[in-house]
Amino acid sequence: MSPERNLRRTVLPNGLIVLTERMEHLRSIAMGVWIKSGSRCEPAETNGISHFVEHMLFKGTRSRSAQHIAREMDSIGGNLDAFTGKETICFNVKSLAEHVPIAMDVLTDLVLNPVFASADIERERGVILEEIKIDEDNPDVLVHELFTQNLWEDHPLGKPILGTSKTVGRLDQQKLFDYHGGRFLGGNMVFSAAGDLDHDRFVEQVTSKFHALPAGEAVSEELAPAASARIVLRNKKALEQVQICLGVPAPPITDDSRYATLILNTALGGGMSSRLFQTIREERGMAYSIYSDLNPYRDTGTLCIYAGTSTGKALEVVDLILAELSKLKQEPLGHEELTRAKDQLKGNILMGLESSNSRMANLARQEMYFQQFFTAEEIIARIDTVEAGQVQTMAQRLFHPDRIAVTLLGRLDGIKLNRVRLVC
Repeated sequence: MSPERNLRRTVLPNGLIVLTERMEHLRSIAMGVWIKSGSRCEPAETNGISHFVEHMLFKGTRSRSAQHIAREMDSIGGNLDAFTGKETICFNVKSLAEHVPIAMDVLTDLVLNPVFASADIERERGVILEEIKIDEDNPDVLVHELFTQNLWEDHPLGKPILGTSKTVGRLDQQKLFDYHGGRFLGGNMVFSAAGDLDHDRFVEQVTSKFHALPAGEAVSEELAPAASARIVLRNKKALEQVQICLGVPAPPITDDSRYATLILNTALGGGMSSRLFQTIREERGMAYSIYSDLNPYRDTGTLCIYAGTSTGKALEVVDLILAELSKLKQEPLGHEELTRAKDQLKGNILMGLESSNSRMANLARQEMYFQQFFTAEEIIARIDTVEAGQVQTMAQRLFHPDRIAVTLLGRLDGIKLNRVRLVC
């Protein structure tokens, strides 16, 4: 794939894609099995099943108990983990290169051979219900969840990754087996690795473990969601602050103008020198936490601004955010600000590739979304070509009053907000 970073790619007969990056200066290897399905692939009645399956795969296989898995990984000093996203599930392990046979055996065993024991399902259901309560008790997490649910209303992308107490409560063994059998397929998975490895030998090891994995791809997913620019005011008197999420739909991850969007987000609220941080926190002292964030998906995305402030300042903070959006539409970034945003973005990308874990993830994500690999040098060159006018054009494309969604959560004490105020 790329001689500059010693990248290799092999597709097994069942469709499983194996990606590696050789990093000879390391003594370890990071490996990840990626499933190209997440919470957005779930029917409403089984919302949360991807996350439930992720948890359950650690509870035992046909040959290993959960305790056996934990002890075996600890015995080699390995780190075994997993996460579920909107569009992916990942199971990953990191170990010394000499322990790869054991680490890979454990990783592939739990991915391919779950038992979904009924007693374990009931215990883990209780764990996940507590996890849902944690998010409900965390105001900055909850406001983002409410914002997402209302923006992508009635679409799986807007549903919570964890599911709800109702949907999690009715998941059973057969549903878990059906999900696993329908999603964990060769054509729907990627195995990526980075570290002190030899590609050909690694492929042989993966082939020996995955040769019986059925081929095929997952059932096609829904079309891109239609955004709903709703204003949601949720009163929660137990909170001392008002949590604010204000955002708009944004381009998908593969959009040709994604670099202009990244620079726009960086200048707006991507760091301590950003406009939102300087104006609202440093100059006005109206919020401790204030930032903007991009969440791109395969067919859509969001640019969301978050702030936490007192009840009496909430509407003023909304006004200040809108004023910054208006400025970005009306005036191009100055040379110094544009250069600073580019350098910040480039630094984040390069520093983010300094570990084998991040490079393993980078390989998989580029394969899943782009079906090709962009080197860091190519990405940096694309960032350098972005002009101030392109960033301004993107701001004009995104920031329309009728596309802005807002969620306020907290002690609202009669706060009223309507679309007339959302001028930018």
